[in-house]
Amino acid sequence: MMMFLIFLVTLAIAYFAWRIVDQLPDLIYRLSEIQRDVADLRRMRTEDLHTEEKPAVEASASETEQSA
Repeated sequence: MMMFLIFLVTLAIAYFAWRIVDQLPDLIYRLSEIQRDVADLRRMRTEDLHTEEKPAVEASASETEQSA
């Protein structure tokens, strides 16, 4: 009886391991897509921050040129 239960538990573990391994390529692809999207968002955010700072820097540079 105990051997039969061990056999069933081993089968269940093997089945769940197989299901997890079967889904790994899809999971890795989705994680890479999420990582790419986060990188794009960060890049857009830093570009937005730089474009907002540029006019202020350009305005102060033109003011110093005019006063000189």
